[in-house]
Amino acid sequence: MARSSYQPRKQRKMLFNAPMHRLSKLMSAYLSPELREKYNRRSFPIRVGDKVKVVKGEFKGVEGKVTGVDRKRQMISVENVTIKKADGTTVQRPIHVSNVMITELSLDDEHRKKALVRGKGG
Repeated sequence: MARSSYQPRKQRKMLFNAPMHRLSKLMSAYLSPELREKYNRRSFPIRVGDKVKVVKGEFKGVEGKVTGVDRKRQMISVENVTIKKADGTTVQRPIHVSNVMITELSLDDEHRKKALVRGKGG
């Protein structure tokens, strides 16, 4: 995606008004150092089934599997990240995609395997 402006307000506007087919590419998370070495790339779009580690926020250090992806809000749901509501029920706490690091990729999709090595010489 070509950058049209460096102004933060225009960057935010672009992000909030982006069409759904572009949001999947914007929902990329850092790869762990082992995966970065293996696939020779820094980040990759996140998907349900990937294992992630939370690196920022109140749940820092928690690892779990991605159970849901909300493209519109750029949030993901992780297995072990829950909060307790006032009525006693526990619900999953959404985490912004920039606050996690992918530790294990779900590679059961052939297209995803090809996309992982495409254009990076790996």
